[in-house]
Amino acid sequence: MNYELRVKMDRKNIVIIEDHPIMRRGLTDWFNKNKRWNVTGTASSLKEARDLMDRFLFTQVHDKQVHLDLVLLDIQLEDGWGLDIIPDLPKNPGPITAVYSAFDSYAHVSTALSMGVQAYVTKRSSESELEKALLKALSGEIYIEESAHIKLKAVKDIRDLLTNREREILSLVLSGLSNIEIAARLSLSRRTVENILSCIYDKTGVRSRVELQRL
Repeated sequence: MNYELRVKMDRKNIVIIEDHPIMRRGLTDWFNKNKRWNVTGTASSLKEARDLMDRFLFTQVHDKQVHLDLVLLDIQLEDGWGLDIIPDLPKNPGPITAVYSAFDSYAHVSTALSMGVQAYVTKRSSESELEKALLKALSGEIYIEESAHIKLKAVKDIRDLLTNREREILSLVLSGLSNIEIAARLSLSRRTVENILSCIYDKTGVRSRVELQRL
């Protein structure tokens, strides 16, 4: 399994939640070679991540509870959103959370920040920028990569991106209606509803109805 705990008390303990095996191994190797960090565990799914968090609650070294300093997570995992692990993280004090994702849309960044993420970095960034973001987050700052920050500042509300018809259909999606039900409600064809939904996906940066309903 991916979540065997490895503890070094003289380094910052970090957990990596990433479903791509090459990316997960690459990050693990890079952090472990850096004297500031120790990859305490990794997980490829929400299930593994939750199992890992449970094990932290019962892990001690020299009769002291092991402190998890930071969780680095991808947003899209094989069994759900990485952000869904945040409520299951240890508390009092809990770890800093940071996102390392391919997504830089307003929707993803604003959702992450609203859930308490302290650093948001895209996978286009270098290792040095990623480390800079994590160190700033650990010092109490909020760090948002520039490309994501630009998009975040450009939109005050996600609905500002949408036309009136797109807002109308988004509201019906959020109320739980299917495409067929929306089409009937608005006297539109199913294909028209699907096309408008595609525009909504493009503007918000999400890829599925499930993600759209989380906004």
